[in-house]
This record gives sequence, C-alpha cells and structure tokens, in this order.
Amino acid sequence: MIYGAIEAGGTKFVCAVSDEQGELKEKVSIPTTTPEETLGQVFAYFDSFELSAIGIGSFGPIDVNPASSTYGYVTTTPKTAWKNYDFLGAIRNRYAIPVGWTTDVNAAALGELKKGAALGLSSCVYLTVGTGIGGGAVINGELLSGYGHPEMGHIMVRLHPDETFAGCCPYHGNCLEGIAAGPAIEQRYGKKGDELADDSAVWEMEAYYIAQALMNYTLVLSPERIVLGGGVMKQAQLFQLIRQEFEKLMGGYVELPSLEEYIVPPALGDNAGITGCLLLAVEQLAK
Repeated sequence: MIYGAIEAGGTKFVCAVSDEQGELKEKVSIPTTTPEETLGQVFAYFDSFELSAIGIGSFGPIDVNPASSTYGYVTTTPKTAWKNYDFLGAIRNRYAIPVGWTTDVNAAALGELKKGAALGLSSCVYLTVGTGIGGGAVINGELLSGYGHPEMGHIMVRLHPDETFAGCCPYHGNCLEGIAAGPAIEQRYGKKGDELADDSAVWEMEAYYIAQALMNYTLVLSPERIVLGGGVMKQAQLFQLIRQEFEKLMGGYVELPSLEEYIVPPALGDNAGITGCLLLAVEQLAK
C-alpha cells in the first residue's frame, strides 16, 4: 500500500510517497507555475505508483467546507492563475481514490502533532513565519476548520511604540503578516532578515508582534504546544525573545507549561507539511 502527498506552496509543490505506516520514502519538488503545467508534472510523478490515497495541504485561501459548491477550490489567492481553481477536483478526476484536503499549515500542525514536536499530545498550533504568516491547529486530535479555515496570519496586533512601517498586507495593511512576515522586515529595514541577524532591535520588535499572536491563540484555542516554523524563525535567537515577551503579556493569567516546552521549533524541520499530508492520506483511507 502506497500513500501520496502534495504540499502545495506558492513557490513549489512538494510531492511524496510513503509506505503503509505513512513513513516518507521519497519526494520531489516541482515549481509552482500555472495549474496545467504544475499538475502535469504532479501527474507524471504519481502515475508511476499504485496509490491508495492522497493527502493535500495547499496554499490558500482554499475552500474546506464540504457543503460549499466550491469545496476543494483555491479561492482568493494573489496567484492569479490559481484563483478560483478546482484543485481538489483536478486530483479526483485523475485518481479515483480517497483524497484528503486541508491547508498547508494545518497539514504541518498534523505532522508535528503525530510525529514531531507535539508528539504524544492531543492539540497544537503550528505557525509559519516566512514569506507570509499562516497558522494551523489540531484541537482534540482534529484539524481545526469550520465555515472556512484559520487565517492566523491576518489577526490585528498592537503596534510597537517605535514602529514607523505602515505594513504590506494588500488586504489589511498592518495585520500580523503585514507587519511581521519576511517581506515586512525587508521593506522596513531595506535588508533581508539574514542580513540583520546581529541587530537585536530588529528581533525584539519581531518578538513583540509574534508574542501578541501567540497570546491570542493561547487564550482562544488553549493548545498544549505552539510550534513556530518558517524562514524567519530560523533566526534562533527569536525563540527566547518571544518567550520573554509572551510571559510579560500573559502576566500569569493562565497556567501553562514551561515556556521552553510550550513555544518550540518544529522537530520535523522542512518536512512538517509533507509528513502531515501523508498522515492525512492515511486518515482519509481509514475513513
């Protein structure tokens, strides 16, 4: 029995196959261009396998509501070629097998819960901070979704007292993504984040914003662990700064584990999303 997985990102698609236990066996990377070009290469890869199920974690926004007429579509993405595209339908038309469907960050949350930094727990939030900011959650063992899916990167945050940057989110200006994602750092300072590694003020401001977000997720969802991934979080000094700011913001209001255990990096590294997609395929077949 072989499971397939697609971690569909705005820049690249990662496709993988696993064994019966959902253990990753091999993967390939395909540039994200038009749906026809990209999925043509996806099909060329998977056609050589006898798949039992596929799990997809997609960039978004996507429609995850099974009652919706556009369930399985990529919806209001800025990637115009993919706007209002029936992604799930294209996969189902090619392969008459069960297909799991969720966001890329929900898939990463599932991967970290089942095989990574939140192993043994029943809930976690996964937040990626990179080109954009997105979050997914598993609560009581179930992926979090409702009418739509979480858009954790677009919550509003209180501006830092020294802030002069207006934000770069085309929808909300200075929401979390608009003020703290990688492009916001680059536009604010005129340099990429990895060129600013030794500038403590940069990362103190970044921690100020991320800690506010984690406070909100904690108070609303009460996860057992928060996992922070993405390119910006490869600045390892950020973790302790975020924990310190988070502790100040929380003010001892709710009981939490040690913050070194509560706010952590991904144990699966860059494989969190694809691992979650494989697990989604396993779960979909079981259903």
